[in-house]
Amino acid sequence: MTEQINPSRRFAMVGTAVAAAATALASVATEASAATAGKVQKTSSIVTTRDGVEIYYKDWGPKTGQPVVLSHGWPLNSDSWESAAFMLANNGFRVITHDRRGHGRSSQPWDGNDMDHYADDLAQVIEALDLKNIIMAGFSTGGGEVARYVGRHGTKRIAKLGLISAVPPLMLKTDTNPGGLPIEVFDGIRAASVANRAQLYLDLASGPFYGYNRPGAKPSQGIIQAWYAQGMQGGHKNTYDSIKAFSETDFRDDLKKFDKPTLIIHGEDDQIVPIDAAGRASAKIVKHAKLITYPGAPHGLTDTHKDKFNADFLAFAKS
Repeated sequence: MTEQINPSRRFAMVGTAVAAAATALASVATEASAATAGKVQKTSSIVTTRDGVEIYYKDWGPKTGQPVVLSHGWPLNSDSWESAAFMLANNGFRVITHDRRGHGRSSQPWDGNDMDHYADDLAQVIEALDLKNIIMAGFSTGGGEVARYVGRHGTKRIAKLGLISAVPPLMLKTDTNPGGLPIEVFDGIRAASVANRAQLYLDLASGPFYGYNRPGAKPSQGIIQAWYAQGMQGGHKNTYDSIKAFSETDFRDDLKKFDKPTLIIHGEDDQIVPIDAAGRASAKIVKHAKLITYPGAPHGLTDTHKDKFNADFLAFAKS
């Protein structure tokens, strides 16, 4: 005679089985989590850092090519490098560009919007992709990121370095840096960002960033709109905090650790990062640096003078 199981007992048995299965799945998940804890995770376009920040990156060109890693300026993203990246990839280089934390398509963490975190994020992108013999260059704020990377992580993976319209050694005027800009300049940028960030970005792009405020200049609406779109894609808090990061971080000790061939390119009419306090000052600190200045060129020379810049950078990369 078949034993009859009452409904309440049947439900209890099912519940026990479900609980056991859930426990087993939780154990597997815990083991998997433990196995990946402290490791940098990677997909084809995202590197997840050890503190859980997703860094978007592009990986162009042949994977067998010498890596070129390019760091972007404030408040932009990796799209700002696309002309040079396209050119370099077409010349056999493997070009990696990333969106800094809080910018572009990367995560927008509330904290960590400083040069130490930026440099460590860059190091983890490099680690995840296992890049070696790198030509590493940074534009504007990206130049600070590159300098701090060298200061914190050394040059064992680096073959050459580039500082393009870059913020080092130190933008802020201090007792030991009398040629810098007064804090009121950066306070004004912060105030404008809070008051109307969109208007601030339009004003910068259509004015001093590309030298479009100079007599006889011919503004490109496409370039202006692209700059604006990239800026507005960044997080408000992140881009606000980054103003302090690029203006008040002292990179002088970082530059002293540059022990690889270094190219410094700066526009002589840079109204954003003045050449005397930046490019020329960095060239005095970095041993054996090659300084190229562009007469009349603005801050955003990678766009306004892209043919000359691309040619100069390609020659350096191939040298």
